[in-house]
Amino acid sequence: MSQTETDNVVSTGHGLRREILCPMETLAQSVSTIAPTTTPVATIPLVCALAGNGTWLAYVLATVAVLLVALCISRYARHSASPGSLYTYASLTLPPCLSATVAWSLLLAYVATGSSVIGGFYHYANLLLRDATGHVYSAVLLATLVTGVSMRIAYRDVKISARLMLWIEAASVSIIVVVVGLLLVRHGWNLDREQLHLHGTTGSGLRLGLVLALFSFVGFESATTLGSEARNPLQTIPRAVIQSAVLAGAFFTVCAYAEVLGFHTAGRDLGTSEAPMYLLARIGGVPVLGLLIDIGALVSLFAGTLACITAAARVLMRMSHNGLAHSYFGKTHERNQTPNRAVVITGIAALLPVAILAARGASGLDVYGWMGSLATYGFIVAYALVCIALPHYLREQAVFHPGAQVVPWLAGLAMLLALVGNFYPVPEGPYGKLPYIYLAYLAAGLAWFAIRGRSSQPASTAL
Repeated sequence: MSQTETDNVVSTGHGLRREILCPMETLAQSVSTIAPTTTPVATIPLVCALAGNGTWLAYVLATVAVLLVALCISRYARHSASPGSLYTYASLTLPPCLSATVAWSLLLAYVATGSSVIGGFYHYANLLLRDATGHVYSAVLLATLVTGVSMRIAYRDVKISARLMLWIEAASVSIIVVVVGLLLVRHGWNLDREQLHLHGTTGSGLRLGLVLALFSFVGFESATTLGSEARNPLQTIPRAVIQSAVLAGAFFTVCAYAEVLGFHTAGRDLGTSEAPMYLLARIGGVPVLGLLIDIGALVSLFAGTLACITAAARVLMRMSHNGLAHSYFGKTHERNQTPNRAVVITGIAALLPVAILAARGASGLDVYGWMGSLATYGFIVAYALVCIALPHYLREQAVFHPGAQVVPWLAGLAMLLALVGNFYPVPEGPYGKLPYIYLAYLAAGLAWFAIRGRSSQPASTAL
């Protein structure tokens, strides 16, 4: 793509407001999709149940893998700023069928992640409401409430969305940092040798724990969906992608080490704990912060819902422009300059499976795990294809050098290993059905692509 075409990529707003988000607000989109507060509360205990004392190592390895992917994505983001996110990057280099695979996978990933955090929201909401009032409330009602509010904000103004997500996550993470810091200070400078020596950790447990640890990072690239809405997008978006990967990785690794350490100190098993931060706050001498962290997790899950709907709507809008989805979803609100139609349909799509599962009695944590695992398939496939396509893209940009393919191939290999880890050994129960659900969804999306007669245009000319 020529420099003129690159300029067109940036200057074309697709009906969205241009250059209204500062670098911190752009970073907030990625951070909120990750929903970092939920990892210490819900995901790290699950990783610990598999990896044990190797939990911290699982997060170190996951951070390395995600950083490799982030470096690849940032190379694309230096040349192209579009609301299509990874789909736009894929369409620049991959054959139409594979770029369509990225588009449908990414759309599912954002929507399913939204469903996951909605499930987590009604779980924590009922925990807090039960403690405060002695009663629990309809899970379907709570899920509908958080989705409706998120849709309303995303429909109204992306700048309000970004600012709200920024402050929510900053407050939630700060409280966890205080608890972790107090815990480490109280333990002193003595290192936890059981963790450092990986006592009792097995290779298979570490591998499965690594796969689950990757779920903590999914959506780190969602700042790329903001396209021309970010100020100076060819600089701020690549930085936001890398910063979110690095900051999240450092935060998760320290929290993993501290949580396992705290439970060792208390003689308890982190892998079986449903409320780990309560215990850690008591060990740190500030039990009230345990309650505040659960409140923070609740609010972070709301921010994650908002971030996922914001990202999914922009991917769907871009797909509509390229003929992969109905043209109805490509319109923006005349006054708000948001993809209002895409916001509504992606919000409904995120809510619908949660409402059905909740009505059938599924717990919020079950929905969180099921839908989050389904989302992981979409993210991993999209990440892998985009990374593998990067060397060809760099050749087209005349910036390729012999060593430029090392990082993309390492990133693609890491995602391939993660995908294999999701398929083998075959998960039990509902988790064993998720690969087939993903494949059936992808087949339906590609069938629609075939029916449309491959009418989508290359990104450089469709803008």
